[in-house]
Amino acid sequence: MNGKTRYQAPALTKGLEILELLANSSDPLIMSDISIALGRSVSEIFRMLHILEEHGYIARAEDGYRLTNRLFALGMNQPPIRDLASTALPVMQELARKAGQSCHLAVVSGAEMVVIIAIEAPGLSGFAVRVGYRRPLHRSNSGHILLAFQPAEARAAMLEDIRASDATLDEAELLARLEATVKAGGANAPSPMLTGITDLSAPILVGDMARAALTMPFVDGAANRATMEQCSHFVRDAAAAIGRAMSPIMTVSPLGLENGQ
Repeated sequence: MNGKTRYQAPALTKGLEILELLANSSDPLIMSDISIALGRSVSEIFRMLHILEEHGYIARAEDGYRLTNRLFALGMNQPPIRDLASTALPVMQELARKAGQSCHLAVVSGAEMVVIIAIEAPGLSGFAVRVGYRRPLHRSNSGHILLAFQPAEARAAMLEDIRASDATLDEAELLARLEATVKAGGANAPSPMLTGITDLSAPILVGDMARAALTMPFVDGAANRATMEQCSHFVRDAAAAIGRAMSPIMTVSPLGLENGQ
C-alpha cells in the first residue's frame, strides 16, 4: 500500500494481501509462510484463508494454499475480454488444425502478459501453454508483441511498470528489440523457457494498438503439417483476421483490454 488511505477496511486489506502474495508465488504456501510474509498472526491468517477458500478464491492441498482461477474467470466476463475471446476462438481452432501446432492468446496484466485462450495441437504431439500462465512482458515473445505495438504514451506507461518490477532491466536492448519487432510486423524467437520450441507471435491490432498477442509455440518434427515459415504466415494471417473482426466491436466499446476493464 502507498501511504495511508482515507478509509480503512482491515479485513479486505488482509484478504487482498493474501491474494497478491499467492499470485506472486510460483509454489503453494502453507499458513505459517503466509503469516510470516505478511507480518500477521496465524489466527488472523487462518480466518481469512477460511473465508477465501469458502468463496472459491483459493484452494488448499497438502503442500499449501494456491489461487484458483476464480479471479481470472471474473476478469474474462468483462465485455472487451469476452468479445476478444469469442472472436478469436474459432480462428485459433482453425489455425491449430491447419498448422498442426498449438496456439495461445495473451493480453497485458500490469507488467506481465497473461494467457487467456489456449488451443492444444491436434494429434499426439505438440506443446501447449495453460490458460492463466503469466510471464513478465519483457521476458516473453508475446510480451514483446504487446509492448511493441502500442502508442508511445501507452508503451511508456508499460515500461514504467516493468522498471518498477525488474531492477536488472536492460532498457536499451529491449527498446531495440521492440523496434525490430514493429519493423518485422511480428516476432519469431526461441522459447525463453524450453529448448526446441520457437515462439511465432503476431499482434491483434485494433487501430494502432495491440489488444492481444497471438503466439504459436512451434515444435519441429518429421510429422509436421507445415514448415516454420508457413506457420509464421498462418499466425500473422490469423492475427490480422481477428483484428479486423474486432475493429467494429472496439469502435462501439473502446475499453482497454490491457487493464482487463
